[in-house]
Amino acid sequence: MEESLQNLYTYIVDGNQKMAAAMVQQALDSGFDPSTILNQSMLTAMAEVGRLFEEGEYFVPEMLLSARAMQAGLAVLKPHLAAADVKPRGTVVAGTVQGDLHDIGKNLVCMMLEGAAFEILDLGADVTPAKFVEAVRDSGADLVAMSALLTTTMGNMRATIDALKAAGLREQVKVMVGGAPLSQTYADQIGADGYAPDASRAVALACALIGV
Repeated sequence: MEESLQNLYTYIVDGNQKMAAAMVQQALDSGFDPSTILNQSMLTAMAEVGRLFEEGEYFVPEMLLSARAMQAGLAVLKPHLAAADVKPRGTVVAGTVQGDLHDIGKNLVCMMLEGAAFEILDLGADVTPAKFVEAVRDSGADLVAMSALLTTTMGNMRATIDALKAAGLREQVKVMVGGAPLSQTYADQIGADGYAPDASRAVALACALIGV
């Protein structure tokens, strides 16, 4: 890997926002294609962050720093990706379900998914089934990512899936769920397509669900 791409990789893994952005600009100035910068350096860096998290070498604070460094680099790169007509891997509508105001985990998942080259439509917290449906309809999203941290709000995940069915949209999107009280069993019960216990595995799940 050429030096500027290797440095970019290292700064993202290390969570250095300022230098990650600077290295993206340096790579662009050196004539690298935007898709090469994204695929060979930035996505591989986030894959390494995911591996470090899975193996217990990184924890949520380190993963958050790396995700922010990735976002800083993407802020520089995105206009060039658009100009080169490089498409995102997919579009994700994300939100914490109605009645639940917890958003830290959801925010980290959104950052990690953006770092994995997904376009994110973050609806925030306390999102009604109707708002999820509207966002899917308007965006043509590939994936819905729902979060809940309270056992009392988990039922609104099923309500959202039912609303997508009623709107005739369920077949066009995959639905993934996560949050502390959830399990794969619960995801199966409500008709979700997948469950991820943490942000790192949410990225792997999203890629698997839409076949990338």
